[in-house]
Amino acid sequence: MSSRVDRPAPRLVLTRPIRLSAVAAIAAGVVVWLALLGPLGALLAHISPAATRASLGAPGALSPLFVSLEASALALGVLVVAGTPLAWLMARDRLPAPRLFEAGVLVPLLMPPLVIGLLLVFMVGPATPLGGALAHLHLSASNTFFALVVAEVYESAPYYVLGAQSAFAAVGTELEENAALLGDSRARSFRRVTLPLAAPGLAMSLATAWARAMGAFGAVIVIAYHPYGLPMQIWVSLQESGLASALPFALLLIVVALPLPLVAYLWSARARSARIEARHLAVP
Repeated sequence: MSSRVDRPAPRLVLTRPIRLSAVAAIAAGVVVWLALLGPLGALLAHISPAATRASLGAPGALSPLFVSLEASALALGVLVVAGTPLAWLMARDRLPAPRLFEAGVLVPLLMPPLVIGLLLVFMVGPATPLGGALAHLHLSASNTFFALVVAEVYESAPYYVLGAQSAFAAVGTELEENAALLGDSRARSFRRVTLPLAAPGLAMSLATAWARAMGAFGAVIVIAYHPYGLPMQIWVSLQESGLASALPFALLLIVVALPLPLVAYLWSARARSARIEARHLAVP
C-alpha cells in the first residue's frame, strides 16, 4: 500500500509545461521573424516592375550603383589591410591595454553615423591640418569620391574588426603552438593554420562590413554629398519626387548588398556545424 503512495507522478504531467513553453517560444520567434521581414515584404508589395524598369533604365540611373560598388570595394580593401592585423592582435591579447583598443573600435559603432560625419569634418575637412596635408596629395575629404570612401570606412570598420577578432579568437592557440613545434614560423602558421580556420568568420565579418558600407548614409550625407552613391540617390529621389521614385533604388541596394552576407552566413554556419561534429567524433 505504501509503495503505491510513494510512486512518482506521471511523466506526462512533468513534461507538459515544458512542451507548452517550447510552443510559446517558437510562436514568439515566428512573430519576431515575420516582423523583421515585414519591411522587405512591404517593399515588394508596393513596388511596380514597370516603374522599376523605367526608373533604372533611364540614362545615368545606374551611375550611383557603380559609385557605391567602387567606393565599398575600396573601403573593404582598407579594412582587410588595416583591420585584419588589428583584429588578430586583439584576439591574441598582444596589444598594450587591450581593453582600451577594443573600446576605441567600439566607439564608432556606438556613435550615431550622423555624428561621425560631423566629427570627420573637424578631423579631415579642408580647413584642418590633416585636410591641408591631404590637399598636397590632391585629395579632399569633402564632397568627393575620396570622402565617400572615408565615410564608408568609418561606418563599417567596427563590424569587420570586431567580427574578425571573434573569428581569430575561435581558433585555439594550441594549434598555432603545434605548428610552431613543427618548425613553422609565426607568419607561416598564421597562413596555413589560423587563416583557413578563421576564414568563414572573416568572410562573415567582411560581408557584414560590405553591407554596412553599401548602405552608409549618416556620415556620407555630411562629408560626401557628391558624388551620389545608392543611399544618397534614394534620399535625393525621396526628396525630389516622393516615395514611389525612391523604391526602385532601394530595391537595387538590397539586391546588391544582401546576397554576399547571406552566402557568407551559410558558409560560416556550415563550417561551425562541421567543426562541432568533428569535436563530437573526436570524443571517445
